[in-house]
Amino acid sequence: MDRFAALSAFAAVVDAGSFVRAAERRGLSTTSLSRQVAELERHLGARLLNRTTRRLSLTESGQAFYERCVQLLADLAEAETLAGSAAATARGTLRLTCSHALGVQRLAPAIARFVARHPELRFDVSVAERTIDLVEEGFDLAVRVGAVGSEALVARRLGEMRLVMAASPAYLKARGEPKTVADLAHCVLLTYAHAPTPGVWRLTDARGRPHRVHATGALHANSGDLLAAAAVAGLGIVREPDFIVAPYLADGRLVPVLSGFGGERSDIWAVYPSRRHLSAKVRLFVDHLVQEFAAPQH
Repeated sequence: MDRFAALSAFAAVVDAGSFVRAAERRGLSTTSLSRQVAELERHLGARLLNRTTRRLSLTESGQAFYERCVQLLADLAEAETLAGSAAATARGTLRLTCSHALGVQRLAPAIARFVARHPELRFDVSVAERTIDLVEEGFDLAVRVGAVGSEALVARRLGEMRLVMAASPAYLKARGEPKTVADLAHCVLLTYAHAPTPGVWRLTDARGRPHRVHATGALHANSGDLLAAAAVAGLGIVREPDFIVAPYLADGRLVPVLSGFGGERSDIWAVYPSRRHLSAKVRLFVDHLVQEFAAPQH
């Protein structure tokens, strides 16, 4: 049995919805396609299609096999493109994981611009605050802030994240703007649950001297977007990554607080499994992200 021909025949039948239409599209006989699919089922020892005189449907095993089959054929076509041409095309499905805030603020617009140039590519994005095992859970790529994760992963630096303190003009007018780190003790500080030390803000002054602020306030949450929105509403001072607060700073809904005191900085990484062949879709998208992060935030 020619496995490639059998896989192509099976995918063509499913896509067309019938053996007759698939045969017409491929310029083959219905008998030939039917024989190839039957040989594939015998080889696998499983029925892939339910056949009746009126309709064709996938079995449960057939559905799972079809999804992997389509990806396999796309990867093979991509490999052929890479081998035969310097102008690789991104196609198939790219499984990506990232944090919610980074995904919303930076990756969503980057994905939109990439798909506009590579319409044959589909993204499957999983938003999670936990560190996902890329190999175990079948992801092509992760975009992470700070720790890369396993040493078995390859990481490419995209840029840098800086923590910024900010508050709404209304809050500062009502409560007064802090002029020193000590003044923060009398402010409403909104704290992030996933920070390394949620109850302590570590600051550095212009001379490089460290300062610690015990942060307590009216709101503690596991969403940076929620905290930033609460700060815009006048609840208190937020300390969040620059990519979260940048849109609010740009339109004046938030203003910097104690900007002379530097916040913690962390690198942003594109991370992918080292043991997996770096496909064109991942390589091209990572190159795209490098350019996106180098440009000013939109």
